[in-house]
Amino acid sequence: MARTAREVLNELRWREPGRLADAVLTYRDRARPEGARPIRGAEIVSLERRYFATASGRLPYYKIERIECDGDVLFDRSRGPRTAATR
Repeated sequence: MARTAREVLNELRWREPGRLADAVLTYRDRARPEGARPIRGAEIVSLERRYFATASGRLPYYKIERIECDGDVLFDRSRGPRTAATR
């Protein structure tokens, strides 16, 4: 079953307490010359239905390009969502 960025973040938050803080998200940001910016999981204050929130604002999940945690790539939009069989 394919996993979305939201599902991956919720899993890190609820099934593996404390791991969300260790995650690093690569987030598309057209205001930056490189086109993306990193967001540490520790910066996330809430996970909502369509957005996640940091202290500076609400951001949509669809702009998340990649989620890494402890050196493992948990989500990579360029390769498509990962399934349990491909981990």
